[in-house]
Amino acid sequence: METLNKKSENVEAMFNSIASNYDFLNHFLSLGIDKIWRNKLVKHLVRNNPHCVLDIATGTGDLAIQLAKKHKNTSIVGVDISANMLTIGRKKISKGNLQNRIQLVQANSMSLPFANNEFDAAMVAFGVRNFEDLTRGIAEIYRVLKPGASFHVLEFSMPSKFPMANLYRFYFRRLLPFLGGVISGNKGAYTYLPESVFSFPEKEKFIATMTGEGFKECTYKRLTFGVATIYVGYKRL
Repeated sequence: METLNKKSENVEAMFNSIASNYDFLNHFLSLGIDKIWRNKLVKHLVRNNPHCVLDIATGTGDLAIQLAKKHKNTSIVGVDISANMLTIGRKKISKGNLQNRIQLVQANSMSLPFANNEFDAAMVAFGVRNFEDLTRGIAEIYRVLKPGASFHVLEFSMPSKFPMANLYRFYFRRLLPFLGGVISGNKGAYTYLPESVFSFPEKEKFIATMTGEGFKECTYKRLTFGVATIYVGYKRL
């Protein structure tokens, strides 16, 4: 079993190596549906009119940029372990003239460099399954949120009904590693992706992790035949 520090190092190295192709592959391999999923998360998050939002595992900043464009009164701090991903993200933010609204910081989600009760909301898109320690990562997010603040997670999940479940497994186990490996030059990264999805404690199990770390009113909503799921919870007052 991987040690926590070893997993963190491997994840950092993996995302550094695929950073230049990451955005293209995300949109290509999901047929562009990932943009729709992020938009659904953003629409739910802005209902509470947050002013300062933390975007964990921000990658190249797609979710942060989408939120900044959708909600003009929000400032966003994005954190990620990969320096190469953040470099690309900063270029995208500058190109969109959003550098006064989005700040990117290199940091490990296991030890966030922020004070207690600092953010109005937190969000993660396709990142919690990469945490070294899921419980510890959720606890850190809880710590930096203000009382009553919302926590939103978008993550891949496993469809349960035929034929989507069978098609999804075939795509994730066979086609995705091949296509991702050919385009990125790193087959290992796109073999890790399905493995991490299959091992992630989704639905009620992830809700239990959230509630176990203090979040209340936790819910989840399945998207696109169960291929992805949005989770929402709130820090206790």
